Amino acid sequence: MSTLWQNIHYKMLRSGNKLNLLIGINVIVFLAVNVTAIIEQLFTGFGNSTVLLYSNEYLLLPAYFPKLLTHFWTPLTYMFMHAGILHILFNMLWLYWMGQIFEEYLGNKRTIGLYIMGGLAGALVYLLCLNYLPAFSNAHAAIGSTIVGASASVMAIVVATATLLPNYTISLILIGPVKLKWLVFVILVIDFLGIIGPNAGGEIAHLGGALLGFIYIKQLQKGRDWITGIANIFKSKSKLKVVHHNTGKNSIEYPRQDEIDRILDKISQSGVDSLSRQEKETLARASKNEK
Repeated sequence: MSTLWQNIHYKMLRSGNKLNLLIGINVIVFLAVNVTAIIEQLFTGFGNSTVLLYSNEYLLLPAYFPKLLTHFWTPLTYMFMHAGILHILFNMLWLYWMGQIFEEYLGNKRTIGLYIMGGLAGALVYLLCLNYLPAFSNAHAAIGSTIVGASASVMAIVVATATLLPNYTISLILIGPVKLKWLVFVILVIDFLGIIGPNAGGEIAHLGGALLGFIYIKQLQKGRDWITGIANIFKSKSKLKVVHHNTGKNSIEYPRQDEIDRILDKISQSGVDSLSRQEKETLARASKNEK
């Protein structure tokens, strides 16, 4: 058992893999709430879980503004909560699959920032729509409405990846090779159509996270990195430029930010296959510097 916990500790905190950290936090929170609730119900009777009652009350995001004012932490906590095993399973699979592609080209220092920004964007769009769109406000839908899950955060990473690499091809079971731009387009259409369904709030949050992911990459391609900018507020750091690290044998030269921006813009317009060998090597060096 100690070896298992050592492996989990290493993968989450010491490996430097931000996807492992995010997935680990989500899984730990899910297990902590649900395992405790099951144990409680075994002794008190099914359907009488105080743990579930309090987690739903204090960790889910309410749309009703007066309640939100007294639960101001929920725009952050809701993105680490899930409503069931299938809910967390599919969210974490999408996060792992798309996050790996995202980090392959942009390094891993942006992953957590984009996850949180996507979740907050989803929360904001959800709150605005439930309270101000006539279809919802006329029906007072915000009262008693809550959302839960990492879907908005994951959608930010999924759409960011597809915006950066629209022609990147993945193979789907029973379907075959599909470009990311078409896969994400279908997902967004499904989410939009779901706005009139029973999970309207969740679908709206998905679209909010997706919009954030799209805008973030477009701004990044223009040389404006919101995540790095926010980090620089708390930490004094110079912009990415040519840096020489003495390894004892050779020095490693990292590329300038404007060169990285040019390559990212080329990927967005023509796909990864359009890059020259030198450009791929440049992007690889930049990714190593980010990790």
